[in-house]
Amino acid sequence: MNLAAENISVTIGGKNILQDVSYKFYSGKRTAIIGPNGAGKSTLLKVLCLLNEKFSGVVTIDGKNIREVGRNNLSKVMAILPQERDAPQDTTVRQLVSFGRFPHRKFFGGESQEDSEAIKNALVLTKLTEFENRQVASLSGGERQRAWLAMTLAQRPKILLLDEPTTYLDIAHQLEVMDIIADVNRKFSTTIIMVLHDINHARIYSDEVLIIKDKKIYAAGEPKKILTAQTLGEVFNVAADTFTNANGDEIIFPLKKLRN
Repeated sequence: MNLAAENISVTIGGKNILQDVSYKFYSGKRTAIIGPNGAGKSTLLKVLCLLNEKFSGVVTIDGKNIREVGRNNLSKVMAILPQERDAPQDTTVRQLVSFGRFPHRKFFGGESQEDSEAIKNALVLTKLTEFENRQVASLSGGERQRAWLAMTLAQRPKILLLDEPTTYLDIAHQLEVMDIIADVNRKFSTTIIMVLHDINHARIYSDEVLIIKDKKIYAAGEPKKILTAQTLGEVFNVAADTFTNANGDEIIFPLKKLRN
């Protein structure tokens, strides 16, 4: 499914957060949204799924205005994993993952066979089958993040929005989560839109990168073409160098802050 933002502007408390942002996210593609803190990345993500309805402009999904589609219908094809999330202390992993099926259930309906299969598949995809009866609160940071990701996957979304999915994770768990996201995209052609802080994750794990700076789109396109040392200097105010790693991936490495 294609998702498009047209002339999106957001003002919160009299402060302009986004200004005339237009971009088309193509079906089956992985798009990374990057930019300085406070640039409006998370705000754009919330607008795309109607978590924030206070915006001007239009967001369309396959040509239909999402305001007309409505949240309930939207949640059947789109899932979001926000930065802020919480669950009751006694919630088990399977219970948490099952929450992802709510948009598909009939009123007062119980768990269907389709629900059970979706939950099972989400647990398998995130390698959490052996943890399904564990309480979420007892998991490590990486395991907990995979559990929340599994909940979104249980929705079986056509479009998956992720807001900084690797925050607070160590390097190994960051790679684990990014590999799961890549696997979901590859197996199901799920459209992935993710806010990332790690520039190299954006370079390696995305098909397109959208850079937001000063409330607007600064640049967009193929990662290796726009994520350059020059770009990091202009957007993040840092000097950087590039090199090729053992996998043949070009890596960009920040060296120092350029100026105050």
